[in-house]
Amino acid sequence: MHLASTFARVDTDLRAVREVSLTINATHLFVYFIPEAPEEAAKLGVTEPGPAYFAFRSAPMGAVPWQVTLAAFYNFSPRSVRAMTGVWDTATPEQWQAARFAAVGRALRRVDVGLTAERIAEARSLIDPVVASADYAGKTMAAANASVPLPADPLVALWQQITVLREWRGDAHITVLAANGLGPCDCTLLQTATGHFPEAIARATRLWDDEEVAAATARLVARGWLDADGTATDAGVAARERIETETDEHCSALWTPIGDAGVRRLTSLIMPVHDAFTATGTYPFRVETAARRPADPEATG
Repeated sequence: MHLASTFARVDTDLRAVREVSLTINATHLFVYFIPEAPEEAAKLGVTEPGPAYFAFRSAPMGAVPWQVTLAAFYNFSPRSVRAMTGVWDTATPEQWQAARFAAVGRALRRVDVGLTAERIAEARSLIDPVVASADYAGKTMAAANASVPLPADPLVALWQQITVLREWRGDAHITVLAANGLGPCDCTLLQTATGHFPEAIARATRLWDDEEVAAATARLVARGWLDADGTATDAGVAARERIETETDEHCSALWTPIGDAGVRRLTSLIMPVHDAFTATGTYPFRVETAARRPADPEATG
């Protein structure tokens, strides 16, 4: 029995759930590629991109050891996450969170994402009840982000609410991955093999070694999801899509407070953020959205 069959089914259109999920991820994503982020990290005494990434994204959880971040992020190797050791000695999690907000605010003004005060207010009227009524059981990263006080800047506050829901789906996705027996290295390989994550970026950031990759490849070959050379089979492509659909089903109830019409309206309100950053050449690859679906470097599988 697939995990999705154990979830309560609701009437939210799964196509709308997928579209808003992709749009939320695309709207959040710029934080990992803007020059303002390393600039703010350098002010806190960290110039290496790996430790800064983990500190920025882990900060809502507090001064947790790297092992907790590893568990919450799921698809990174231990050797990758271990590099964050010492980041809480250079600055507190609160300082890292403030620096992240500063980077986001600077970038949103530099790019001019075109969200008027009225559109921000309307987006907040839709997203706030979703965040407020969400079930955070088992949603570590989402719960941590929901606990962060919203900044005074309305545009950055909207981005933080988007981040809560982005991490909520990520937490749900981890649950589905685990239920389908896809471990951290396995899901990364399936993601790259099916064209949803550039392999070069995966190897450079997740840091799985050749032995670990070979073992994960063998497991996926045994399941019929990869060929021996690491190419995704038709069954592997179908399995990944099924896992995404199960994640959508898990997320469906999340959007009940605003219904299909609200979900689609929120999608249209926030999409200009992604479009603006794409237009400025922020991303070194094509980002997965409702209309176009290849790479998502922060997806877990």
